[in-house]
Amino acid sequence: MVAASLAALVHVAPDALAHPSHAAATPAVSCAGSNTISFSPGLSLAAQRTRIGGSGAYSCLSTDPALRSGTSSISGGGRNGCFFSDATTVERIVWNTGERTTVVYHVGNVQQVAGQAVVLVAGRAVEGRFKGRTVASPGVQATLDPLKCASKGGVELITGPSTLVIA
Repeated sequence: MVAASLAALVHVAPDALAHPSHAAATPAVSCAGSNTISFSPGLSLAAQRTRIGGSGAYSCLSTDPALRSGTSSISGGGRNGCFFSDATTVERIVWNTGERTTVVYHVGNVQQVAGQAVVLVAGRAVEGRFKGRTVASPGVQATLDPLKCASKGGVELITGPSTLVIA
């Protein structure tokens, strides 16, 4: 299931490559790193309105040798639960070059599977470097207690590996 969802999200990226002006203007980048995401109130079995916050850190490969890493702050909200997500999330990335990118993720899926949060999001860079490009950010963040979805407080924090693919 995770592989199929990941393939579906990454499949969005070729659309951005179909526009030659995008390919010539800025090189694509692929990053690996980790994210820590908080939910308030915590994710539970029933979806509810939540606020999302967090941060990320990435090491990157790019056709631009100067771009090697980035850090980010993450914010947003919507209707979320352990088995449902309908949220808009904004990731503000600061690259090691000092440039910035703001990404808005409208397509998202957060699933709790055996205590692991499988996070699959896709969106578009709306400001800064890579503006107009498609962005996919799949990851697997571990919860400290897999039974938290059924508890009163829910899953308030997830952390773990993530990727960032800008096409």
